[in-house]
Amino acid sequence: MSDNKKSLLGSFASSYGATSSEKKNGAAAAIDEEDPLASTPHRSRAWHKHDSDLITGDHEQPSSFVPLIRTMSSARAERAGEATAKDGFDEGKRKRPVAATPTENPKGGFAYYIIYAIVNVIISLPGLYGYAAVIFNNPAFSKEMNALSKFVIFSSLVHQLGFLLFSSLNFAIGTVQDAGLIFLSSMSNTIANNILDDGGTKKEILSTTLVLLSLGTLMLGFVLVLMGHFRLADAVSYLPMPVVGGYLAFIGFFCLQAGVGLCISESIMTPRDWAYLLDPENILLATPGLLSGLLMTIVSRKVDSDAALPALMVLIPAVFYVVIFSTGIGMEGAREGNWVGQVSDPVPVSEMLALIDFRLVRWGLIRKILPTWAGMIFVVSFASCLDVAAISLDMGEALDTNRELATVGLCNVMSGFTFGYTGSYIFSQTIFTYRTGVHSKWIGFFIMVVFFYVTVSPMNILQMAPLFFFGATLIFIGYDLLYEWLIEIRHKIFLSEYAIVWATFIAIQVVGIDVGIVLGVLVAIVNHVVATAQISGVHRVAKQSRAVWTPKDYKLLHAHGYHPLRPKIVTLEIVGTVFFGSSLQLLERISEEIGLNIQQEEFDQDALLKSPHRTSYQMSTDIRDRRQSFREIQPAKATVLRCQPQFVVLDLTLVPNLDASASRGCFLQLAKACAKKNIIVCAAGATPRVEWMLRSHDVAYDMEEEARVEAKLQARADTPGRLREAVTCDRVLLFLTIHEALEFCENVLIHELNADRVGQSPSFIRLDQYSQDLADENAITTIISHMLGLEQDERKVLRALEDERYHEEVTFKAGQLVINKDTYPGAFYVVLKGSVAVTTSGVKNRKIVSGAGPVQHQSRASAMLDPSLKMNDDALLSIWPVGGVFGYVDYILERPRRFKAVAAQDGTICAKFSRSHMLLLRSENPELDGIMQRVLLRASIMDLAGCTCRD
Repeated sequence: MSDNKKSLLGSFASSYGATSSEKKNGAAAAIDEEDPLASTPHRSRAWHKHDSDLITGDHEQPSSFVPLIRTMSSARAERAGEATAKDGFDEGKRKRPVAATPTENPKGGFAYYIIYAIVNVIISLPGLYGYAAVIFNNPAFSKEMNALSKFVIFSSLVHQLGFLLFSSLNFAIGTVQDAGLIFLSSMSNTIANNILDDGGTKKEILSTTLVLLSLGTLMLGFVLVLMGHFRLADAVSYLPMPVVGGYLAFIGFFCLQAGVGLCISESIMTPRDWAYLLDPENILLATPGLLSGLLMTIVSRKVDSDAALPALMVLIPAVFYVVIFSTGIGMEGAREGNWVGQVSDPVPVSEMLALIDFRLVRWGLIRKILPTWAGMIFVVSFASCLDVAAISLDMGEALDTNRELATVGLCNVMSGFTFGYTGSYIFSQTIFTYRTGVHSKWIGFFIMVVFFYVTVSPMNILQMAPLFFFGATLIFIGYDLLYEWLIEIRHKIFLSEYAIVWATFIAIQVVGIDVGIVLGVLVAIVNHVVATAQISGVHRVAKQSRAVWTPKDYKLLHAHGYHPLRPKIVTLEIVGTVFFGSSLQLLERISEEIGLNIQQEEFDQDALLKSPHRTSYQMSTDIRDRRQSFREIQPAKATVLRCQPQFVVLDLTLVPNLDASASRGCFLQLAKACAKKNIIVCAAGATPRVEWMLRSHDVAYDMEEEARVEAKLQARADTPGRLREAVTCDRVLLFLTIHEALEFCENVLIHELNADRVGQSPSFIRLDQYSQDLADENAITTIISHMLGLEQDERKVLRALEDERYHEEVTFKAGQLVINKDTYPGAFYVVLKGSVAVTTSGVKNRKIVSGAGPVQHQSRASAMLDPSLKMNDDALLSIWPVGGVFGYVDYILERPRRFKAVAAQDGTICAKFSRSHMLLLRSENPELDGIMQRVLLRASIMDLAGCTCRD
């Protein structure tokens, strides 16, 4: 969130995010083969590289909340991008900040300390008077505005003291800021109005307001300290950015109102109050403030010099004094014309404290301001985290956001104890001080000295300085925020998010801050649901199993199973979360892909009545009529398929979640509609949560019944077509991996085709037959001959591969590491017995909790996985069966391993072909080397055939 002087110095980046350093651990020792060059420094660096990249805007930021607000300051960022390299920006990449570097030898000396302290005071002091006018804008406070302004200034002194004591940055500047202004103003108005309605006195209003606002600041500080201690800074990201943008725009409008009110010495709280400007005298008083605020906005956005805005803020009142004294008006004449404040009695510190009487405090009003205080916690913590992120990025160094948030909390605790108000880092002034190269706490100390003098001084600045100047500082902030969040922001966000910004802005105007922000969040949630429903999609992909078929059977599969126009097996990849908002659309898309027309009357009404969300499904007649009429007016989409498939395989790998409505409304209806057309629906790659949802709602069979149905389908496939009995499959068959599901479909299909054609069995050797079929001959030669369909002469050449000089056969236990990620690729492998699983790490949250409590769910077992194999936090990506060739891509490209592989069964045997093996083979037996090159070529082609990447 922007602070009160966010664009004063014009040195902000276009993309604010916490700088971070990523340090990757060196790769683990190679499992497959030791790198022969790893002993040299060059090779060690090549394969065991440590990345320590400073994120400087050329990379995506990992933080979830960092880019939300600051990225939108495009005009100031454009200007900042044009700064010189010494300011920390690259000319060639204007909108991408690079690590800023201060002067190599930081400047010092009291002269520098005093100069930069004065600059910061010139920037901040007028704004603090404006903040006091915002917080205490109720007419009940008008008589004591001088004293109340000093409370705000003294609170800023306390904040600066806190940052001197606890901040990790010597140059930190912190005061009361605009993040909590509207909340403080809302609470003060609630207190004043309630006490006035009850017939209370102004003394009660002052005492209650000063005590309860400071108490709210104190408790806010404790909350921020706890958030920092328990490292909860990321929690503030749950407030959507468009909602915060609408709130910031409202702050801008509120500051604009308060600024104009300060210029004309009237309170402008509602749209009706703008009627004051119908008075020509008030228009005359407001015009200099409106023009000065506009001039400040233009200078802050268009002028590169850091000194331009402070100089302008000195020049405006100087011109005013020159005019009134040169024309003979003088201070008295200006006071009579309401250009400066009226003379009031000096307010010593003792009289300030006399405003507080704990006996007069209305403690019962706490419950009425509590919701507003809760909203203030989110906004102030959000703003503080973003201020830290902005400072971190400009410095080019990582800051601990949680520690700095705790520091802000401690400052607010101190401020609350001293009857102060919410504050935080003022990132613009902190960055300005950092870039001066004067990194000393003396600057903050001298700022405190000036604040202390203003607080204890009997002089009332409001009766000496032009009112329109104080109003102009607020108008400037209002212009800046309104332009940024209602106009400039539209280039940075989607149209729906832009609508949320406006909806929040208008809602706050109509129903107040708390309810307005809640309504904005609700609109953002609805927008997210709609957007998620649109993202969920289905794509037909070209995939096939990794089973080792003979070339003849491959031809059979491609002629029938994977025919481009009449495929018997269709694989559909489903992407995104499937829920009630996207289930019907997804069902229609799947139906179109497989050429199946699911009409409303085909839906199983009994299944709908059993749904826990049956009211969502039991559509009235008029709704069905509307749906039907909608279908009639839509042009029919031509399907690519000329006939319906026999198998539909759904790849659920990219479906992170599935709700009960979608499981029954989409997948169960699909299975039942397909069953009527004798289409078998299989699904694979489901997470434990998705699998549990499908089984618990009878979308899929239980495991025992599923095994019986699969056995019936396989037995039926061996029967000639005329004698086959129908096997009902009205639910989804679940498989562990997509390749296992495709292998099942291919096996059944090839059995059927061979039985129909010549009554012969397919030539595929099943895994459970290998231990018998390979007992009397070498496995590697049998598998390669089977894979390539070699002729007799080539088989004789292949027998030379049985020589152990050309390969090494390695036996693994279940779960034993075969290949480790990021290691040197010294070999490739062929599976001779058992299977090898490819896994990925980092999968968390496997627990399933239903309404009745934790669920002990066991996923489907696979014939290719040992039951004792524990995946822990690893997720299974694929399984290489017997005949699978893996590790060859990294081997050929000589790049670090891109995946991790473990033995999936006990006693798994792999043929390992190392570089030394292949070099020897090439030199001694070129003909056999040619066969091995064919093996690698075939493996590459099969992997490419199953690739679904869309680049």
